[in-house]
Amino acid sequence: MIEEQVILVDENDNKIGLMPKMEAHEKALLHRAFSVFVFNDKNELMLQQRALHKYHSPGLWTNTCCSHQRNGESNLDAGKRRLQEEMGFVTELKETTSFIYKAPFDNGLTEHEYDHIMVGKYNDKPNINPKEVADWKWMPLEDVKADVSLHPEHYTAWFKIIFEKFYKHINVNKS
Repeated sequence: MIEEQVILVDENDNKIGLMPKMEAHEKALLHRAFSVFVFNDKNELMLQQRALHKYHSPGLWTNTCCSHQRNGESNLDAGKRRLQEEMGFVTELKETTSFIYKAPFDNGLTEHEYDHIMVGKYNDKPNINPKEVADWKWMPLEDVKADVSLHPEHYTAWFKIIFEKFYKHINVNKS
């Protein structure tokens, strides 16, 4: 199996090359990524718990799905692809904002990503892929925000950053 490649970018999200995903994480090089937030009609966020065998952040709660764009793939197409792969459904998505973050992990890897935030609506149950997702739940957005403050150790690094700095970009009912 060929290792997935990530798109290396500069601070303005201009593509500067491709690199195997693990190598980019080992070298902490800036690369393009995305985070999808799916809400239902009650303004509840669909959270996923990362599979327990993931190479970083296993078992932590995070946004509906996230990953890396493939070479030549738009942000929205990547978000829809990964929603299908991880959560077993597709819905329309809207890009809201983007940001750069860097988060080192205990295993020596570092996420250094230019992360594009997308939001969508969906009201049914997902059909989760157990290779990617351990569990899922709907949670009111205000409850998520409070729980991230009370129990930050239960959530992924990027999810905490988004809730701290970009809350208004995911709280679509307040915009």
